Amino acid sequence: MGIINVTPDSFYGASRFVNEDEIIQQAEKMLNEGAVILDIGGQSTRPNSERTSADEELKRVINPIKSLHANFPGAIISIDTYHSKVAEQCIGAGASMVNDVSAGNMDNNMIKTVARFRVPYICMHMRGTPENMQKKTSYENVTRDILDFFIRKVDECRNAGIHDIIIDPGIGFGKTIAQNFQLIRELAVFKILEKPVLVGLSRKSTIYKTLGLDVEAALNGTTVLNTIALLNGANILRVHDVREAREAILLVDQYQQ
Repeated sequence: MGIINVTPDSFYGASRFVNEDEIIQQAEKMLNEGAVILDIGGQSTRPNSERTSADEELKRVINPIKSLHANFPGAIISIDTYHSKVAEQCIGAGASMVNDVSAGNMDNNMIKTVARFRVPYICMHMRGTPENMQKKTSYENVTRDILDFFIRKVDECRNAGIHDIIIDPGIGFGKTIAQNFQLIRELAVFKILEKPVLVGLSRKSTIYKTLGLDVEAALNGTTVLNTIALLNGANILRVHDVREAREAILLVDQYQQ
């Protein structure tokens, strides 16, 4: 899954695109490098980010999704949003997957909207909201607590009529660096849910703070942790740098065979 942010304030500057031609060029590059899914986001959900309204988010994402769908009709386009209004209109514009960092907890209409349109739903764990999530990092056992959350959430989604559920443990969303490493180490636990597991590690502070670098220098560290995540059972990598992630996938696949 290649990340294309249509926002001025995402944490990694090179992932921000506002010009439509640049968005198309970046999508083409990612698809050529092996991306299967393009994830389009219209607001930052980094720690302490300010919330963007559904209407403002729609203004940012609707035309890019229409253009991407027209130019790459075979690509899977995911809309990264926790607003059901944004999800609904973007599905109408060509998106075929919803990626919700709040797992439906920030908009009570999200789960039933996804169910109505019968599209896959990426359900991510986050405590609180992006504004306050890093103040909510107290867990009895982070892996067990998140597994319990997903057991309940998968039942909720299934009862609503969502059949294609992808789980994302939410690396960096309401977790400390140590907790993020524990989740990566114990990722195989989530296989009990019998759902695909998505991991979003790309260039996050867990990597660059641990290495004493900045975000621009975090590609090598990202590849290392992506490789470990694949070995521990990750099915989808959400990344800024598609070519390097695709190489990790191919090499791990060959190793496991």
